[in-house]
Order: sequence, then C-alpha cells, then structure tokens
Amino acid sequence: MRLAIGVCGLLMTVLPVRASVYYVTVAGIGGEPDYEQRFTASAKDLDKVFKASSGAHVYTLMGKDATRVRLTETMAAVAREAKPEDDFVLTLIGHGSFDSVEYKFNLVGPDVSAADLAAMCDRVLARRQLVVNTTSASGGSVVALERSGRGVIAATKTGTEKNATVFARYWVEALQDPTADVDKSDSISAMEAFQYADRKTAAFYESQKRLATEHAVFQDTGRGEAVRVGAAQGKEGALMSSMTVVRIGASQAAMNDPAKRDLLAKKEELEQKIDALKYQKAAMEPGEYKKQLTEALLQLAAVQEELEK
Repeated sequence: MRLAIGVCGLLMTVLPVRASVYYVTVAGIGGEPDYEQRFTASAKDLDKVFKASSGAHVYTLMGKDATRVRLTETMAAVAREAKPEDDFVLTLIGHGSFDSVEYKFNLVGPDVSAADLAAMCDRVLARRQLVVNTTSASGGSVVALERSGRGVIAATKTGTEKNATVFARYWVEALQDPTADVDKSDSISAMEAFQYADRKTAAFYESQKRLATEHAVFQDTGRGEAVRVGAAQGKEGALMSSMTVVRIGASQAAMNDPAKRDLLAKKEELEQKIDALKYQKAAMEPGEYKKQLTEALLQLAAVQEELEK
C-alpha cells in the first residue's frame, strides 16, 4: 500500500499544473496542388485554434517555411523558452516515408528523420509532451519518438501504410468540435481528440466503400508497441487522457480571465490527481483509495462552484 501511495504521489509531481503550452505545427511539402492546399489549410486551422488559447506560444511552419532549417530553429527557440511545468505539442501534417529502417517527414529541401525529431523534442524541457504525426507511414516514427512523459500519435499503425491519410483532417476537426469533449470538462484532451479522429477516419472509409489504408495508433507510456484504442490496457492512455490540447467554452473564457485562471489551473490539477488515483486503484488499500478519491472530488466540486460564480 505504501508503494502504491508513493507512486501515486510521484505521479502528482510529474503531472504539473499547465502553466503554458508551446504548439509547433508543420505542414510539409504536398508534391501536388491538392495536397499542398489541404496540408496548408489544416495548418492554418490549427494555428487559429491554438492562438485562441490564453498563454499559448504558437509556431506554424508551412509553404516555403516548412524546411528542416526553419524547423530546427523553431524547436531550438522552444527549447530555450519552455519550462518543465509547461506542455509541448508538435503536430506534423503531410507526407512521410519509411524504408523499413528509418521514417522521414517530407519537407521543402532535405527531409527530417524521426530520430532527428526525437532529438529536437528531447531538448525541450516541458515534462509533458505530445507528438501528433498525421502523415503517411507515420507508424514507422513511433519507436524513435517514444519517451517517458511523451504521448505519440501516428495516423498509421506501421511504416508500411504509405497512402496519403485523412486522419489530419479529423484531428483538426476534433479540436474545433464541442462533441469531442466527451466528459464535458470544457476541454479536449489528447485521448478525446484521438478517439474522435480515429472514429471519423474509419467512418470515412466505410462511407466511401474503400478498404482502410490507415489505422491510427498511440503510445504514451514511454516504452512498448503503439496500440489501437480498443487494445489499450493498464497505464496506456493515462498521459493522453490527462493532457489538455485545447480548452473550449467556459474553460477557455476562464483561462482568459485573470481572476479565474488560478482556479482553472487548480481544477486541472485535481482532475489529473483523480485520473492518477484511478490508475493506481488496483495497487491501493480500498479504504485509502476511497479516502483520497473522496477528498479530491470534494475539492474539485468546491473549485467548480467558484468557477461558476
């Protein structure tokens, strides 16, 4: 029991209140006018969504700026500025390639490998990170990118699914659609957005009567193989469920109100605490689990009441 409580306490220290978020979005080379327009439009939509978040630092690279040099410079700037308590979200839109050994994200000029992307992300001090790779063959990037404290989403389950994907379209849509907020918390978590986009992607192929050429996966424990939503078990999904990608509605309004910003941060901290407790339930003494959960729920209710005043 002491071990379980200790682990739970440790989780509290590694799930910090979100002080700020650094968003880097890259729309790679399209190769054809249709893809170029599609990738750019998705990047612009994300840019608008992210800039609506108070305290966010938003970097968007597309067109002639979507180069390895500009990406390296941008990631270096984030590495200089981001603090451990901040969150970091990297979104890749476009084409990817995989030669059975190495994944590469296709940019204007030299491409960038998954190993290069991982090295850039490793220099960012933010303890909670999310990499959303919506490209073709993106499943081939997961192993290189996975790390403790980092959620990795790929539009394809392997590097051999090489057709252009539609997952990006629905990931962007998820961050703009209030129905993606399944738990009605006025925020959309990485897991909620992933499930929304995965479901919409499957529906697209069914409606077109086409064999699905992409199957989105995620990895957020720092080790092991990426999984599909239905196959997740144990601690898989804990990080992504607790990580807010965007706030909506009253939550977004509260974040823009200095008087309520601290309360919102406290609410998010308590929600993360409750999530961590649930994942530790099996290893805890029932009475202790119930006590800690009840205390956290009562505190959350009090904070919610203050927010609604």
